[in-house]
Amino acid sequence: MCKLKVTDIYMNYHSKQGETPALQNISFSIDDGDFVSLVGPSGCGKSTLLNIIAHLIKPSKGYIYLDGNLLTDISPDIGYMFQNDELFDWLTVFDNIALGLKIQKKLNDKSKKHISSLIKEYNLSEFSNRKPKELSGGMRQRVALLRTLALDPKILLLDEPFSALDYQTRLKVNDDVLTIIKKERKTALMVTHDLAEAIAMSNKVILLSDRPAKIKEEIKIDINNSLTPLERREDPSFRLYFNKIWKELNIHE
Repeated sequence: MCKLKVTDIYMNYHSKQGETPALQNISFSIDDGDFVSLVGPSGCGKSTLLNIIAHLIKPSKGYIYLDGNLLTDISPDIGYMFQNDELFDWLTVFDNIALGLKIQKKLNDKSKKHISSLIKEYNLSEFSNRKPKELSGGMRQRVALLRTLALDPKILLLDEPFSALDYQTRLKVNDDVLTIIKKERKTALMVTHDLAEAIAMSNKVILLSDRPAKIKEEIKIDINNSLTPLERREDPSFRLYFNKIWKELNIHE
C-alpha cells in the first residue's frame, strides 16, 4: 500500500530580483514500512521538500497524499525529527517525551503509560527523571525520536537527524534509530548528506539534482533488510551502490 505520494511539486522563491525556481516536478511514492533517503547537492532543496510534505511551507504547485487522502494542512499523522534534538534542558527525559502530547492536550494516564513503556523498551528507564544535559549525544537522539513516536504518527520525516554527532556515535545511533523505527512499524523519509548512511539505512534512495532540483533517479537498495546499518556496510554490494550514487550525483546535466 502506498503510504505517501508526492505529486508534481514545484517551489519558486520570489524576491525583488525576480523568481528563483527551487524544486521542479518532484513526484515519488513511499510504500508502507519503507525507509527512504533523499540525497543531493548542498542547497538543492532537500529540507525544503521535507517542509512541504510536513505542510510547514506551501509549494508553488503540487499535492501531497497520505494513505490516499490529500493533505491540506499540518497532519498529526506526520512526525518530524529535526537536525538538532530540540530537548528542553529544564525538563526531565519523561517530560521532554511527553511534551508534544501535552501541547496537544492528549497527555493522560493511558498516554503516560505508553511513554513509560517506550522508555523501558528502549533502555532509558535509568534516565527517565534526569535532565538532557546528563545524557550522551546518542541518548538525546533516542529521546528526540521517542518524543516523536509518542504522538503515534504514521510516517516520520527526519531532517539530517545525526549531523550533530561524532562519527562513532553516529554509526551506533543509526543502528538504534532504525531498530526503533522497524520495531514500531513506522514508515520514514530521511534527508541526509551522508551517502553511506543513506545506503546503510534505506531500502530506497532518491537522488535530487542541483537547483532547481529534479529527481535524477530512484535507486532500490537490495541489501538484506534484517542486517543492522553497520552490518549492511560490510555487504559486498554496498560499495557498488555507493559508487553508483556518487557517480550520478557528480554528473552535471
